[in-house]
Amino acid sequence: MAAALASALPVTFADTASDKKAAKDAAAASAAAAAALAEQKKHMNFWERLDTDFREQLGAPCYEAPAPAAPAGKEDKTTPPPDGCQRRGLAAPFDSPPYPDGEWQLGGSPAIGDAGIVPPGPLMQAFYDGPNGDAWKASRFQIYGWEDFSGNLSTSRNNSTQSANFPEAYDLRSNRLEENQFVLYLERVPDECQTDHIDWGFRISGVYGLDYRYMISRGFLSDQLIKDNHYYGFDMPMMYGNIYIPNVAQGMNICFGRFISLADIEAQLAPNNPMSSHSLLYTFDPYTQWGVATTTKLDKNWTIQLGLSDGNDVAPWQHDPGREATGTAMVQWISDNNMDSIYGGANAFNNAKFGYNNIQQFVGTYSHKFNEKVWTSTEAWYMFQRDATTAPTADVPYQNGAFPKSPGFVHEWALLNYTMWRLGPGVFFTVRNEVFDDAEGNRTGYATVYSEHAMGFTWWPDKLITIRPEIRYDHSYAVDTYDNGTRKSQFSAQFDVVLHF
Repeated sequence: MAAALASALPVTFADTASDKKAAKDAAAASAAAAAALAEQKKHMNFWERLDTDFREQLGAPCYEAPAPAAPAGKEDKTTPPPDGCQRRGLAAPFDSPPYPDGEWQLGGSPAIGDAGIVPPGPLMQAFYDGPNGDAWKASRFQIYGWEDFSGNLSTSRNNSTQSANFPEAYDLRSNRLEENQFVLYLERVPDECQTDHIDWGFRISGVYGLDYRYMISRGFLSDQLIKDNHYYGFDMPMMYGNIYIPNVAQGMNICFGRFISLADIEAQLAPNNPMSSHSLLYTFDPYTQWGVATTTKLDKNWTIQLGLSDGNDVAPWQHDPGREATGTAMVQWISDNNMDSIYGGANAFNNAKFGYNNIQQFVGTYSHKFNEKVWTSTEAWYMFQRDATTAPTADVPYQNGAFPKSPGFVHEWALLNYTMWRLGPGVFFTVRNEVFDDAEGNRTGYATVYSEHAMGFTWWPDKLITIRPEIRYDHSYAVDTYDNGTRKSQFSAQFDVVLHF
């Protein structure tokens, strides 16, 4: 009777104490094992550490929920933040991973107010775990990258020009596997959280694969595309330095060198893109610029960007009518509740004379976060050039692979929406819809309106692998464009796999 009564009673104090002791003992054993392994790694050679760290991260979850916040007045004020600096301003609105970025859209600068260090992959962790690990961490110098490959099935099958899927991007060639991009970054991110000293940074990137052809800058490694039309090639889309000045407003970042054009929801580099494929809006606007861009945080809501470059996608030493002083002026606003962002302005403006990608771009994005699981982002742009020719000339021998169907003033506009639903800690579902009017065919070679609709999943099975399947439907309204100009519609299914290191 007593035993039965005891089993029906609530958990006793002794039981609770016993559970707490067991949990504490388990935590202590885990900490001791971790300390022993950390000491062991210091005596391994580099390749042994790399193998160990790679296997550890390969099985680890990509996302770990933060610990519950302590009640007001009970915070542990003796323990510093993990990165050594408390973030200034509004919190990061998204978890990355699984999302491609944790911040509201802003090109050209790390988030001012944040320490900015990327969580180490196995390559960098192997340096951190070595005998000089503390020095590596203090240096803020990082080396990392990824390999991205893809495959597609398409209703376009005429690969006589190896571009049956065009203007879909990046996988031009239909019904095949591709090596899209092998990427290596060497960088030092300036500490833009602190406010007591000027800091500096840099990034040098190398990209090899099919995707290089969308990043090339005329006059810099460009013969492999413009003269030889190699499908696989090498480019360095980011080669820039940073200077962070904390006492200009709430912080200013100065970026100088070759950098990725500031605007757009999407990104050239695979892990920073919301889906495996790219929208038409992104495919046909400016990619990189050579020059200087400043990003100044006025307060928690407002950031302004001003820049000066030599044009779009053309090296400073290259003779081209589009190589001229080109301005950039962008503004970002974030709401007090951190649920809305507006980002836009003039991404590239000059006299608009026809040249290699000398497109004038006026662009804006509105993003809204409904809750922790659903958010949406809508982008629109208008672009134009003057005095266009319908065929190559000595000055403009190549123009994005296409020339307009009529000379003179040429223009285009596009409207794009991404909506994302987080389905779990490491997975989200994306719907993309867009319309693109290439009025004179200046970007695709076909004067027509396009629409494109896609759905896809992004899944991180662990820290190092990203898998992104999707299906997509494209349609051109005035003329046949797909399958080498023989179809108005194209249906495709594709996937890519990103392996981080």
